Amino acid sequence: MSFLHPEFLYYMLPPLFILFGLLLTQKEAQATFFAPDVIDRLRVSANTLTLKARNALFLLIGILLVIALAGPVIKEGKIAIKAKSADIMIALDISDSMLASDVYPNRLKFAKQKALQFLHLAPQDRIGVIAFAKNSYLVSPLSFDHEAVAFLLKNLDTNSITEQGTDLMSMLEVVDRSIKNKTRRYVLLLSDGGDSRDFSREIAYAKEHNITIFVLAVGTKKGAPIKMSNGEFVKENGKIILTKRNDAIADLATQSGGVYIEALNSDEDVKAMLREIEAKAKKKVLKSEEIERYIPLFYYPVGFALLLLLIATSSMSKREHVEVPSMFFVGFLLLFSSQNLKAGLLNFVDLEDAKKAYSAKEYEKSAHYYERYAKESGKGEAYYNAGNAYYKLKQYQKAIKNYKKATFDNKESRAKNFANMGNTYAKVGTQKALREAISEYEASLKIKEDSDVRENLEAVKRALKKKEKKQQNKKNKKQKQNKKKQSQQNNKNQKEQSQNKNSQQNKSANKQKEDKKENKNKQKNNSQQQEQKSKQQEQQKKDKSKNKENNKKQHKDSLKELKSKESQSKKEKQRAAAKKSQQKKKEIKMSDAEEKKWLKTLNLEQNSYLYRLNRQKPIKEDENVKPW
Repeated sequence: MSFLHPEFLYYMLPPLFILFGLLLTQKEAQATFFAPDVIDRLRVSANTLTLKARNALFLLIGILLVIALAGPVIKEGKIAIKAKSADIMIALDISDSMLASDVYPNRLKFAKQKALQFLHLAPQDRIGVIAFAKNSYLVSPLSFDHEAVAFLLKNLDTNSITEQGTDLMSMLEVVDRSIKNKTRRYVLLLSDGGDSRDFSREIAYAKEHNITIFVLAVGTKKGAPIKMSNGEFVKENGKIILTKRNDAIADLATQSGGVYIEALNSDEDVKAMLREIEAKAKKKVLKSEEIERYIPLFYYPVGFALLLLLIATSSMSKREHVEVPSMFFVGFLLLFSSQNLKAGLLNFVDLEDAKKAYSAKEYEKSAHYYERYAKESGKGEAYYNAGNAYYKLKQYQKAIKNYKKATFDNKESRAKNFANMGNTYAKVGTQKALREAISEYEASLKIKEDSDVRENLEAVKRALKKKEKKQQNKKNKKQKQNKKKQSQQNNKNQKEQSQNKNSQQNKSANKQKEDKKENKNKQKNNSQQQEQKSKQQEQQKKDKSKNKENNKKQHKDSLKELKSKESQSKKEKQRAAAKKSQQKKKEIKMSDAEEKKWLKTLNLEQNSYLYRLNRQKPIKEDENVKPW
């Protein structure tokens, strides 16, 4: 046995002994006030640990913890570890055709994202970068510093090279110069293929210089226009150019010993490319080193120290025999075991318990253990076994969840997982579940042909057809029932309508009768009223005629009175006029000379027999007076 960190023993044990030496020699607090014989008489014997015994236990606990910190181990021997790596050069096409936007956001950015994914998925390989268009340039040599390589990749654009075009030969020459070893070189080419249809010259060069090319083609067959930085599209003879993916570049990959893969929106294409490169690439041994292998023993002193701590802090009797459960010891071991190990003690115990429970048909315990082991280890087999246990418990939804989480690199295991998932969906039995079962069976058969899975697939298809027929029959029955109900409802409505019409007709007839009676009564009343009115009118006519006669008589009488009054007034006037004329005659008496003078003034130089008694007033003409 040896210690990985013996410095803990040198620097921590001496201060620990000094500290506890002081504690052990310390007197009790009562000893300063009472003599020892008095204390013995006063003390009650409880058969518990004394202060010195407890301090001794604490000292032992401290020593055990220091030993655990020192890292006791048993040497098992040495293991030779070799660091291997495949040298891969990423060649990125940065010509103007990579600005086409038939993939989001454009071909160049899409290709750079694929290159960064490849860097992330291959952390143990040396990777370099070459940018090429018409000419090629080494952006980064082969390096394990993937962060620096990623930084240089992100800053590449079409302006990095002034001469535009796609020349793969120049790229291969740069690869040959940058990797000078005579062993095989590997190139991951990210390009749309350019415009060339004949790559015989490039293929011959790659074979001659031991270069294997893996092509990840970017773009689509439909193509897209090339949009420049100023927003304009590249034109030729006044027409916008459409650039398409050149699938002829596949010959360069296959004939040089590589693989041709079309880029996808997911990372499955990069993963598939990495698998192909690792399968075909011969990794170099960069460094080999021998490492000591140890069996750690630190959990033994830690567990023993915790057991002593439990005894020291309890009030157990000295004479009473106490059995400490072994599960405490196991628990301490589990708590202080290494959590970074993939197959730790806790995982191993869970896995063994799960297997035992499954073999004993205790499926609930088995599912619990498997699921816990799967969460801690992340292994697909654990999820798969948990799904099997839940399947046995008929908890099909939980089984499906675990089957979906189970991932395998082995094709047979994947096929089994799909088949079991199909069986679980089939047990659920709903139409949706049966359709899912069919898809899972088909996925399993694509990976590996199996007669049992094929039979299950056909059986599920038949069951699905039966369910669909039943559902269709139910729908038809419901429709028929609905039609019957509608017809019955319509008949009821018609009867109710006819009854309503009859009742309305009866009501209308009764109303008509009542109206007739009322009309008769009204007619009688009207006739009576008219008779009364006619009588009144006759009476009024009679009264009027009487009044007219009376008025005529009165008028005649009044006329007679007026005439008599007028005749009297005329007579009186005549009498008054006669009196006046007589008086005038009496008053007017002129001489002959006066009479002549008067006549002269009356004549006024006129010889007529008419006399002008006043001056004639001038006649004013009225403009509004019409001439007629």
